[in-house]
Amino acid sequence: MMNFENKIRVRYGETDQMGYAYYGNYAQYFEVARVEALRSLGITYKSMEESGIALPVLEYTVKYFKPAYYDDELLIKTTIPKLPEARIYFEYDTFNQKGVLLNKASTTLVFIDIKTGKPTAAPDYVLEKMTSHY
Repeated sequence: MMNFENKIRVRYGETDQMGYAYYGNYAQYFEVARVEALRSLGITYKSMEESGIALPVLEYTVKYFKPAYYDDELLIKTTIPKLPEARIYFEYDTFNQKGVLLNKASTTLVFIDIKTGKPTAAPDYVLEKMTSHY
């Protein structure tokens, strides 16, 4: 299991009329967390795309417990629970600056061969960078 952490501050424009961080923004927060988790391993979306691999989201789930508010600093703990195959799974726990769990989420992404548009196995270089962590 691989674990990563990153922080995101809720901006004013990301809040709704109730003063809550708008629920739809969490998909973007989780994307940042996912991209930075991979980047910390030396894997970038750009390099994958340049090598002919796309990584679209297949599934996204989230359960909300408490709201975040403008200017809250969110800590997103990202976990990759197992080595990827044709799919890669991410789990997220979001906390506010007081350590309160705000939500739990997960995404499933699929490795796609850009030329064929079909699913493919995780590239060897991705597995090489991740294997030592399991």
